[in-house]
Amino acid sequence: MNTRFHGVGVAIVTPFNDDMTVDFDGFGRVVQHITDGGVDYVVLQGTTGESPTVTKTEKKQLLQYLKENNPKKLPIVYGMGGNVTPDVVASIKDTDFEGVDAILSVCPYYNKPGKRGVIEHFTRIADASPVPVILYNIPPRTGINMSAETICTLAQHPNIIGVKEASCIIEQCMEIVRDKPEDFLLISGDDVQGVPIISIGGVGVMSVIANAFPAKFSGMIHAALRGDFAFAQKELGHFLRIDPLLYEEGNPVGIKKILEILGLISSTVRLPLYPAADDLGDRMRAVIQQDKLVELVA
Repeated sequence: MNTRFHGVGVAIVTPFNDDMTVDFDGFGRVVQHITDGGVDYVVLQGTTGESPTVTKTEKKQLLQYLKENNPKKLPIVYGMGGNVTPDVVASIKDTDFEGVDAILSVCPYYNKPGKRGVIEHFTRIADASPVPVILYNIPPRTGINMSAETICTLAQHPNIIGVKEASCIIEQCMEIVRDKPEDFLLISGDDVQGVPIISIGGVGVMSVIANAFPAKFSGMIHAALRGDFAFAQKELGHFLRIDPLLYEEGNPVGIKKILEILGLISSTVRLPLYPAADDLGDRMRAVIQQDKLVELVA
């Protein structure tokens, strides 16, 4: 069952119109773009989807739209996390999970709980969820790092099937691989660490950059999963210059600017994020052309 989440999952953006309403037509274009590019599943309402500023009603509308406009019926991972445990559990109980294959739940942020609090938080979420749970460890955003020990303790829960690891601590990833149950999924949460993490036992990436370059990125990750690391490492070199530009002004500011350059959506984001500066867009265009990530229309 867990092979549904091998390969490339796209942490899909939420496009907005100039009046800050959700641009569902643009969302549909991105869904079609990543589907045509050969990605393996869609991650809806993660950080890249601007989940903190998307309302509960909009989240439900986006989920329903994706269910109805999913041409290859890709598996759907739905972001459901927070730092108030009863609220997350209540949201789960209020959600229609038909067509949802798993949830992605971020480590509680701001509160900075200890190990026992983190374990109890995710245990209650996993107990309440009718679909499998994938943990999300991203210390720069949450203020705490879930240790390999904590992750592997949670991996014993029958409804917790994997972790999106964005700590960028490769030794920690190695410890998870060493100590986890055999079928527990280690998924990279960092695009450029995807190939190295696959080399130590990971199963793929939940990707930001695949919003824009799904075919090239998926080709790289699928090659790594086949064991063709010579090709994958060569392809990875094409992404090393563009990757830091994605985060220079915050995520998803960078990736939305690239999607605007590609003519798919507007680069509009909701405050407190702010659209990318023209200079950043110019540098992105230059790198895209230099590394031949896609053919750009002048």
